[in-house]
Amino acid sequence: MPGRLVRLEHRSEILRDNPLGDPYVRELQVWLPPGYEDHASKRYPVLYDLVGYTAGGPAHTNWRNFDENVPERAARLIAAGVMAPAILVFPDCFTALGGNQYINSSALGRYADYLCHEIVPFVDQHFRTLASRDSRGCFGKSSGGYGAMIHGMKYPNVWGAIANHSGDAHFDLLYRSDWPNTLTELQKYRQPSKQAGRYRPPAATGAGLDDGRARRFLEAFWQNDRPGGQEIMCLMNLAMAASYDPDPTAPNGFRLPFELDTGEIIPARWKRWLQHDPIYLVKANAKRLQSLRGIYIDCGWRDQYHIHFGSRILSRELSNHGVKHRYEEFNGTHSGIDHRMDISLPFLTRVLKKR
Repeated sequence: MPGRLVRLEHRSEILRDNPLGDPYVRELQVWLPPGYEDHASKRYPVLYDLVGYTAGGPAHTNWRNFDENVPERAARLIAAGVMAPAILVFPDCFTALGGNQYINSSALGRYADYLCHEIVPFVDQHFRTLASRDSRGCFGKSSGGYGAMIHGMKYPNVWGAIANHSGDAHFDLLYRSDWPNTLTELQKYRQPSKQAGRYRPPAATGAGLDDGRARRFLEAFWQNDRPGGQEIMCLMNLAMAASYDPDPTAPNGFRLPFELDTGEIIPARWKRWLQHDPIYLVKANAKRLQSLRGIYIDCGWRDQYHIHFGSRILSRELSNHGVKHRYEEFNGTHSGIDHRMDISLPFLTRVLKKR
């Protein structure tokens, strides 16, 4: 039996009046495992799927050509006896900036609170869950993997186990190296526009404030029905700035970590980014991480965003601070790695309490 996918409507008070004007009424999809309908008194552990940047919860339940979606994968693993039955939850955390990092931000919205204080109680109220952190886990890839890692660090009262697939880490390699491309993309929206000839670079301000070009880029992006890859990457870096360095007094509600014209890093602004980098957060959150029932991390050693380097540092820091975890690498990139859930989903249901 394939289980059953349930679609509910959730009205969020936390996301109401969010700064981007994103919907606060959202569909919440929940997959009930085979046998759920047949055992009226049985309760189940719950796994929350935190999708990657540019995706929403439904992206993991839709039909996929030549592949399985997540419910189909879970049904197969359960039928094979390698994964214990569990309820799967697919929250929608998409934003006008292409997503978020599952943290609270005055520029994006309070998505950590949305998950922990609204979605989790909502699911526990409507389904036969084992409503305890010891029976509740979250997992994700990329931004979703980052979200799972951060939630394990910050909210161990909510989550009992986490799985992090290629989650963002080591920002100096992951993000810093791509910002020149973003600055070149934003240059298209500079006013006055660039002209050939003599050029005198402006003095550095160190403020990280948009001079209008980021806003013009965003407005053009939102009107573009076929954005290209470079535009998506530019949007992503702006979304990360909104996540890691929000400022309600700044244009667009966030600051930028580089001088727009010269590409010089702004140390005070970049410091704000690094305060969110998992490799620097282990020490302060070691006891919380030690309280988890399980931590699974993996990454392809050909990850095109260089996340395997950050994953290695993260694993080393966990070990150095006495945090038990399982770290694996595999011959893959950042793309097409859903097959790794064949390992992480059974891991999560194995370490979480079943009753």
